[in-house]
Amino acid sequence: MVKIVVTFNPSETQRKIIKSTLGDALFLSENRSLLQSADILFSWNPVLELGREELGEIKAGFMQALSAGVDHIPISMMPENLTIASNVGAFAEPMAEHTMAMFLALAKRLYINHQRMKEVFDQRSETLTMKGSICGILGFGENGKAVARLAKAFGARIYAINSTGRTEEKVEFIGTLKDLNPFLRSVDFLAVTIALNNRTRGVIGKSELEIMKKNAIIVNTARGEIIDEGALYEHLKSNPEFMAGIDAWWVEPFRHGRFEMHYPFLELPNVIGSPHNSGMVKGVIDHATELACENIKDFIEGKEVRGVVRREDYS
Repeated sequence: MVKIVVTFNPSETQRKIIKSTLGDALFLSENRSLLQSADILFSWNPVLELGREELGEIKAGFMQALSAGVDHIPISMMPENLTIASNVGAFAEPMAEHTMAMFLALAKRLYINHQRMKEVFDQRSETLTMKGSICGILGFGENGKAVARLAKAFGARIYAINSTGRTEEKVEFIGTLKDLNPFLRSVDFLAVTIALNNRTRGVIGKSELEIMKKNAIIVNTARGEIIDEGALYEHLKSNPEFMAGIDAWWVEPFRHGRFEMHYPFLELPNVIGSPHNSGMVKGVIDHATELACENIKDFIEGKEVRGVVRREDYS
């Protein structure tokens, strides 16, 4: 019998989902010794749930993450025979809505004009439209595809970057990170939805920002470290027509135990910030739990597993 151990403390609804899908799953919060005999681990933040000193002692062969991103998991500290799967697409729909909300708020200058109306009623001030624009999506997984569906509804053309340069989705351009510079030169709106790993850390820096259009809009719902923090701040400060929606920050409580901002982004009028809650809508954690449990079930039954992590990307 396969022993599945849940390492985080789930809600009552999550427990019901886990039990109904996986049957006799066990919970680490009820018995810490279960870790040593587990075949499969279902985790959210293993460092907090297990402790760093126990990561190398894992005997399980498979770990399913509740989160879509796994950059907070110190994979190099874990046994090499442990397969880890991310929960791809679990938060895609609400994150896409959040991306579009930021795109539109920035394009329509809502915050800027809201502030200006205290002094002047400028009915002729122009704003941007998505119709006919190029919406670039850096990271064309489930999150990126969800953004594309919404952007198309507003008449945007889709340019995308993924790891293979291939997709079955209808887009006007698909490429890889090798095509990043011409991709960035072309886009009016840029959605950053790519996973943070060794290949993507700092992939957008000073030179990449400088080749973008002067009035481009960038929204990051992925991870702060994909963009160079200082370079982004200086570019926004020096180019008031360039705008950014920042949902993912560089130092956050879930990954670092605290929130820390090294530059005063929120003092800039061309920035809208949110506390990395783009995926947080009612019921989304339960939905993520369902998807993760189905992935665990597929692993047990020998079926294809979604989101298997390439260890070399995180070493």
